[in-house]
Amino acid sequence: QVQLVESGGGSVQTGGSLRLSCAASGGTFSSPAMAWFRQAPGKEREFVASISVRGAAYPESVKGRFTISRDNGKNTVWLQMNSLKSEDTAVYYCAAFQRKRYTGSVRDTDFSLWGPGTQVTVSS
Repeated sequence: QVQLVESGGGSVQTGGSLRLSCAASGGTFSSPAMAWFRQAPGKEREFVASISVRGAAYPESVKGRFTISRDNGKNTVWLQMNSLKSEDTAVYYCAAFQRKRYTGSVRDTDFSLWGPGTQVTVSS
């Protein structure tokens, strides 16, 4: 059974950078879209980035600071996070869209395969 596992989280100071990785293992894996979401304490899970043949998409809150990339051959997705702010503190989740056709959804309920998450803490 395919699993997603995130890595690369940690603690960083405001303005710093982190690079998160998400690796798929356990079998043949393909997905028309991969995404990153995050959830801060007491808040709902929110969309951070997605990547597909349609390109990459970001919400305004991270646009210009975060970059998502993907290597299909390595079954790996990365999230480069620069100029981190305290409000970026959250658990970050990698997710795979597993239906046949991806039309750009950023709803977490449309992504059916999830990793356990990795904590990112940004402090001043």
